Amino acid sequence: MASHPKKDLPVWEIRRYLEPGPIVLVSSSWKGRQNIMSMGWHTVMEFSPSRIGCFITSANHSYEMIRKSKECVINIPTYDMIDAVIRIGNTTGSETDKFADTGLTPVEADKVKAPLIKECYANFECKVADTGLLKKYSFFILEVVKAHVAASPKYPRTVHYRGDGVFMVSGKNVSYRRRFRPENL
Repeated sequence: MASHPKKDLPVWEIRRYLEPGPIVLVSSSWKGRQNIMSMGWHTVMEFSPSRIGCFITSANHSYEMIRKSKECVINIPTYDMIDAVIRIGNTTGSETDKFADTGLTPVEADKVKAPLIKECYANFECKVADTGLLKKYSFFILEVVKAHVAASPKYPRTVHYRGDGVFMVSGKNVSYRRRFRPENL
């Protein structure tokens, strides 16, 4: 194993090392209006029931839409959608219809009123499960109530945000199933 020389890092920059999850597009709906936001601050919190925690600042247009409707859809875009991901992240839904602006297609969901995004690789319909951390931390706890995933490819090229406009694209997949012991997680 290699040893890596270290340097001091401002603590506010650690997110660039801890946010390996893919950028997701969060779609929401409230009183006839739809919105999409780009989000990189999310984490799996539980397997069953499937729960996702995510940070959405109250300054974001989606915050109130999700808080009031108590639901949203987590959509996973692929690398070929990077221009739409950036465009969505650089505009506000209070001024822009992001579906029309990006050419993305809203699709009716099965369990929530928020739309799925047709072009995304996966769509997870979510209900807000807990708002206990919302006022203090702007942290939503969502429960996935329905999941839709493309049949192929098995491992799509997803986009991961590193901060300061730098993205990482998922790379080579390797399997260690023979050595893996899930009870050690």
